[in-house]
Amino acid sequence: MKILIKNGRVIDPANNIDAVLDVYINGALIEKIDRDIPEKKGDVHVIDASGAIVAPGLIDVHAHLREPGYEWKETIKTGTMAAVKGGFTTLVCMANTSPVNDNGSVTEAIVEKARSEGVCRVFPCGSITKGLKGEELSEIGEMFKAGIVAISDDGKSVKNAGLLRMAMEYVTIFHIPVISHCEDEDLSKGFVNEGRASLLSGLEGIPSIAEEIIAQRDMTIARYVNSHVHLTHISTRGSVDAINQEKRRYKQISCDTCPHYFTLTDEATLTFDTNTKVNPPLRSKEDVDAIKRGLKNGTIDIIATDHAPHDLTSKDVEYNLASSGISGLETAFSLSLALVREGVLSMKELLEKFTINPARMLKLPFGTLTPGKPADLIIFNPDTPWVVDTKEFASKGKNTPFQGMELTGKNLLTIVDGKIVYRDKGFGR
Repeated sequence: MKILIKNGRVIDPANNIDAVLDVYINGALIEKIDRDIPEKKGDVHVIDASGAIVAPGLIDVHAHLREPGYEWKETIKTGTMAAVKGGFTTLVCMANTSPVNDNGSVTEAIVEKARSEGVCRVFPCGSITKGLKGEELSEIGEMFKAGIVAISDDGKSVKNAGLLRMAMEYVTIFHIPVISHCEDEDLSKGFVNEGRASLLSGLEGIPSIAEEIIAQRDMTIARYVNSHVHLTHISTRGSVDAINQEKRRYKQISCDTCPHYFTLTDEATLTFDTNTKVNPPLRSKEDVDAIKRGLKNGTIDIIATDHAPHDLTSKDVEYNLASSGISGLETAFSLSLALVREGVLSMKELLEKFTINPARMLKLPFGTLTPGKPADLIIFNPDTPWVVDTKEFASKGKNTPFQGMELTGKNLLTIVDGKIVYRDKGFGR
């Protein structure tokens, strides 16, 4: 298929492009980006992107697709449908499935399922330890051969520092990162952030140091063994400050945060809405301000979703019994566009954190509109208002604290490998 996108504002941070240009796609590749590309005769689908922005497809380095094992919460098919609706063309799916992705056979099954049923690219993340038990290393080499792009025991931290050191040393062979869930389990017995809100609600609190202690430990181990560590879903001021300091003397550190950590504070938990229960928990306004500073000064490289879909019964219980997580693929980019309106980031800087930065972290050939590269791109309007309605979610997970909220900025069209995989019903044919 040949596609010609006309008159859009093309923003490609990888190539420092920000101009009104046309994009010509020939088959699975971007062939040309230029001004006023003539409409060629023949089978060419022309899309008028006037008033909209054309950008590389977004890359999410942290999503839970639940398959295999928890298909009532999400499947690879429904998760990738939610992804392309939200503007994501590439996902990294975490290993806490059933069975756990701790060997090559499970990795191969995920890769094959994504190939046959997924509507965007899916790259598995293997577990660091077998069964996520923190006792024995997973079959990392076997999983790498089958297609993993990182390892992580996300959902919990590897408590045994010696075992984590072994994992970090081992992955240097494969040049893939360790994605670290920073949480000291002995300090994380609560349900919400420890602070004023926890005192008012009476819910047991989780202190910020539960994250910060492990963040510092994991960076120190990575520096010692010269390995790449990526700290995921960073939520506290102390973590941001520690990462900023550590990056000054060691380059193989990257990190991400999620939209809920710069959009909501722990005051939201006072509603006792279990959709506000996440791990790590929503933090204080001071922490939210620090996350924004970290995004602005480049300490935080990437914005991820930590898409964690749940069935209704997992959330429709008492707060302390509810599962943690937000179904985030369909709201993440729109929520993040608020950072541009607030002056925290420019549009180019925001797109860097969703495109080329995650691509470089994972060493993937995406996140750019370079001619000759795969035609993964989106068209979005940063000024289009819309109201979050979970009835319209493509994801099986309807668990979001943003239900009914009016957001500004909407993805209109998604192309993966040169094929249109999502088009908003309000976007002209």
